[in-house]
Amino acid sequence: MKLPPVNGFFVNPEFREDAKLLARLAGPAAADTGIIHDHNEPGSRGGFSVYVPEYYTPDRSWPLVVALHGGSGNGRGFLWSWLRDARTLGAILAAPTATGGTWALMGEDADTPNLARILDLVRTRWNIDSAKLLLTGMSDGGTFCYVTGLESTSPFTHLAPVSATFHPLMAEMADAERLHGLPIHIVHGRLDWMFPVQVARQTRDVLAAAGANVTYCELDDLSHCYPREMNAPILHWLAATANA
Repeated sequence: MKLPPVNGFFVNPEFREDAKLLARLAGPAAADTGIIHDHNEPGSRGGFSVYVPEYYTPDRSWPLVVALHGGSGNGRGFLWSWLRDARTLGAILAAPTATGGTWALMGEDADTPNLARILDLVRTRWNIDSAKLLLTGMSDGGTFCYVTGLESTSPFTHLAPVSATFHPLMAEMADAERLHGLPIHIVHGRLDWMFPVQVARQTRDVLAAAGANVTYCELDDLSHCYPREMNAPILHWLAATANA
C-alpha cells in the first residue's frame, strides 16, 4: 500500500508536481526493486544495502551510485542520505558497510575486494551503465574513494569524495594513466573542523596538475557533515561527464 502524502517526501521538492515522475511512481513496483539488504543488519560489517527505483526496467542501462559511509558508520543508515535523489532522478544506489570499524585507510585492505564483490553482484542482477559507475563517500568514506578509486584496476568511472582528506602521496602513487582525464567531483565545507578546507583546495590543485578532470565545490556554510543538497548536482555532473 502506498500513502501519497508520505510518498511525496521521498521525491525531491522541485519534482513533486512532475506528472511523468508521479505517474511512474504511482504504478505497481517492478519486481526486484525497492530497498534490499544483503547481510547489512545494524552492527554487522561487510554487507551492503541497495535501492532500486520502483519504476526500474531492464531494457535500458542505469547509473550506479556506490555511497560510502563515514567512520564507524553503516551502509544501511547511509543509504537514506541518497535515496530521495536516486528515486527522483533514476539511479540505482548501493551503500556498503566497511569490513572493519572504518574503511581501510591504512594497513591491509579488505574493503577494495569487498567493493568489487558487491559491484559484481549488483551488475549481475540489474542493468548497469558501465559509463556511469560513481563512487562517492563522506569523511572516511570520501577518503577511501581516493584510496581505492585511484588504483589502476578500479572499475569506477567517476569519484565524488565529500568532506574527505587527501595526502599528496596518493597522487604520486596513483597510476598516471588512471588519473588522466578521470572525472573527480570534490565537495568540501569551508567550516570543516576535522579536515580543513585548505587540504581540499590543495587536493584540487594536485589532482588537476596530475591530469584529472576535477570539479570543485566549496560550501561556505558547511562544517564536517553531509550536504544532501549536493546529490542532485553530482548526479547531473555524472550524466554530463560520462561520455565526455
